[in-house]
Amino acid sequence: MNGRDLVRSVKAVGLSDTAQRLRMVRSAWRRRRVDAAALPHRGDERARTPGPVTLVEPGPGGGVVRFARSELRVRVTSGGAVFWGWDGAEPDPSYALAGGSPEADPRAVLEPDKEGGWRVVSERATVVVSRHGAVELRTPGGVMLRRDLPPRWWEPAGGGPARWVQRSEVAADARFFGLGGRAAGPRLRSGTYRLWNTDPGGSFGPGDDPLYITMPVQWVVADVGTHLVFHDNTWDGSVTVREGTEGAGSGHDRAGSCEVRMAGGPLRCWVMTGTPARVLHAWAGLTGAPAVPPSWALGHHHARWGFGSEQEVRRIVAGYREHGLALDALHLDIDHLDAHQVFTVDKKRFPGLPKLAAELRGEGTRLVSIVDPAVKAAPGNAVYDAGAAADAFVRDASGRAVRGLVWPGESVYPDFTAGRVRKWWGGLYDERLAQGFSGFWHDMNEPVSFAAFGETTLPRSARHDLEGRGGDHREAHNVYALGMARAGYEGMRELRPSERPFLFSRSGWAGMQRYGGTWSGDVASTWPGLRASLALVLGLGLCGVPYSGPDIGGFDGSPSPELYLRWFQLGAYLPLFRTHAALDAGRREPWEFGPKVLEHARVALAERGRLQPYFVTLSHLARRTGAPYARPLWWGAPEDRALRDCEDAFLLGDCLLVAPVLTEGSVRRGVQLPPGRWYDTVTGEAYEGPGRVVLDAPLCRIPVLARAGAVLPVRDADGTLVLEVWAPPKGRSGGGLVIADGGDGWEEPELQRFGVRWSGDRLVVEKEGDGPGGAPEYAVRVRAGA
Repeated sequence: MNGRDLVRSVKAVGLSDTAQRLRMVRSAWRRRRVDAAALPHRGDERARTPGPVTLVEPGPGGGVVRFARSELRVRVTSGGAVFWGWDGAEPDPSYALAGGSPEADPRAVLEPDKEGGWRVVSERATVVVSRHGAVELRTPGGVMLRRDLPPRWWEPAGGGPARWVQRSEVAADARFFGLGGRAAGPRLRSGTYRLWNTDPGGSFGPGDDPLYITMPVQWVVADVGTHLVFHDNTWDGSVTVREGTEGAGSGHDRAGSCEVRMAGGPLRCWVMTGTPARVLHAWAGLTGAPAVPPSWALGHHHARWGFGSEQEVRRIVAGYREHGLALDALHLDIDHLDAHQVFTVDKKRFPGLPKLAAELRGEGTRLVSIVDPAVKAAPGNAVYDAGAAADAFVRDASGRAVRGLVWPGESVYPDFTAGRVRKWWGGLYDERLAQGFSGFWHDMNEPVSFAAFGETTLPRSARHDLEGRGGDHREAHNVYALGMARAGYEGMRELRPSERPFLFSRSGWAGMQRYGGTWSGDVASTWPGLRASLALVLGLGLCGVPYSGPDIGGFDGSPSPELYLRWFQLGAYLPLFRTHAALDAGRREPWEFGPKVLEHARVALAERGRLQPYFVTLSHLARRTGAPYARPLWWGAPEDRALRDCEDAFLLGDCLLVAPVLTEGSVRRGVQLPPGRWYDTVTGEAYEGPGRVVLDAPLCRIPVLARAGAVLPVRDADGTLVLEVWAPPKGRSGGGLVIADGGDGWEEPELQRFGVRWSGDRLVVEKEGDGPGGAPEYAVRVRAGA
């Protein structure tokens, strides 16, 4: 939800339209006055560059190169990640790192370079530092992946944080990806992308930027190799990328480039190189393993802002039962709260919520609650009173609690950058659990404060604890939601220690995967909005957040039956499979779009249920390896330029290729295939990659292909797990993984490997590790190629 929706909720809030607008104007002026009084004026600035080298000090994993006006610390870690930081910047303190700074690789040594500079050689990369501060990242064979030019700082004459810029060069054929959730992605074309988590103030499409989750996490994929670079800095900033051009062998290639600008904070970065799988494994090792959602959260979710009452909830659930449609979770928005106040229930509309939750859970449907960070600033509100007594709220420079305008009215904001506040907030989820909720979605946590003009967030001068270091909202803004997610996750772990928490958040930052996932936010109910949905999921997966999904059908408006169905079909193959809509938007239940759409949606739902064991396997693999469920087509072949430019299809794990229909009226679509043989999962027809093929995409389905040699865990009609085998070509072999989750607790499930090979004319499937001929304990079904 967002500021534009304020008018829609006038009746629910109980205020006149004029009163709402006046409050938004006052809120905007208040924020502007506070910042004008509390933020220092930069005034004159002094520009600075590193200057020439004066001293070199080797150390563990690298060392320190001292320049006339700065110093550069280079360190290669035992996991292969490379760190460098200017002006004495260290890896810690950091909100991104999971376990502090990793150990240095003792084999990496800082030594003189034959070109007059210095270099650190490691197993996966070589870092070369020039005499004037340029830093090159090279492959072990010496090919340049990235060249960072000497940085430049601008320091206020009166003191304060220095802003800085770092320019880099990459290969002419390189493609850029990442930077969090970008609606125009997943490939980032030439342009400037802001690093400031933002509620766009209305439904968005591919042209809107920035959005709710921005991260300085950038992928560069080129012929010479793939690398990820992370600038560990939470301040407001921007990244400008320029794709290079190639001169068709004429020698007039123009290198690609990247420019990172930050308004303050440290200039430090991490770089990981290798295959995409190796890069994300290193990233997860650095920033934390993704949380594994409970198995029910990998099913089908239905949500709406405006269910309004227990009776409406029962009607919706009954509709799913009557139409034979699976419903694993139903989400309640702010309309179930008492006057929109967090951790409350409107007892008139929901007089028996715990009983309702228990009944639905007995039928296989969990309830999920929205949780907003803003707390109504009113004595008598239990959360406000407790927070005020605990000094839990963000304050301004004069020591008063910062007030903003959100759904409950004038509100205050917990300071999630303080450990004691996170612990207090996490304990409040006990009220939600007592109401029968099984999971939570965090909304409005950029954080949002409605305003008639200017930024719709807290004043930049607002003071934060920042883990005891102290600072203001300029540094804390982008990690506010990350702290809220940590508070909720750790609170649930303490309150329900035997259950895996389920939490997803609209906003976040690098490392948010440790606590859960995210969703698209208020994507427009248009065909471009559908395309943006896929871009967001793929881009976030590359930034280490594997569990995400869109509002199916879009957040606002009334999608056509065709648009709704194509969105629903795409959602069935994404990690978070959830319909959702705004207060005055059209309905989102499948039966509301006519019998044809209902029947096709039933097929998509049945396929999602059949693939449940595969999604469970992917969720556990994401925790162990960092690999996202949904992956770009170039995942296994980043050297394939055609795949690097393909944005309208994706790989689901290693086994499936999904080609959604993203344009109106299409019943056929082209698909760029990665190398190997691929089978149409409906017709069984085989296609050979690499190359482009045209596939049928009738309204009843979207094209889904299975990789030859794949062993895919699926759920049979009677609920048993079956190994679905897509046979490799004669003379070739294949295989697959199964992680059969036995529950929603913390037990470590067994990872089982299965191989498939030809023995003469007989296809053999065997469990690896049990010796030759080890028989699988599951039934085997060969789908094609036998």
